[in-house]
Amino acid sequence: QVQLVESGGGLVQTGGSLKLSCKVSRTLISDKAMGWFRQVPGKQRELVATITSGSGSTNYTEFVRGRFTISRDNAKNTVYLQMNSLKPEDTAVYYCASWRLWHWRNADPAYWGQGAQVTVSS
Repeated sequence: QVQLVESGGGLVQTGGSLKLSCKVSRTLISDKAMGWFRQVPGKQRELVATITSGSGSTNYTEFVRGRFTISRDNAKNTVYLQMNSLKPEDTAVYYCASWRLWHWRNADPAYWGQGAQVTVSS
């Protein structure tokens, strides 16, 4: 069974930084698109960032563009989300996700992590 395990969440002050990691096991991420979502209570899960396999093309929601950076290390089978200039509205549970194919558009993720809490204090 494919497993995605997030780490690196926590509490940080406004303007601070955190780096989330997503270690994947039982499948190789080298040929898969990967991404990060986030969710706050009472709201739908929203897509934060994606990265394709191969060229590593990235995509970000407008709310994090310029502050967050998604990256991947295929040798470590791990995906990262570097979050800078954090704001209280970034507070959420962040989920790592994997698609079956190299791209993510017009498809739902096939696998999900358990989530990591990120809390930004004002």
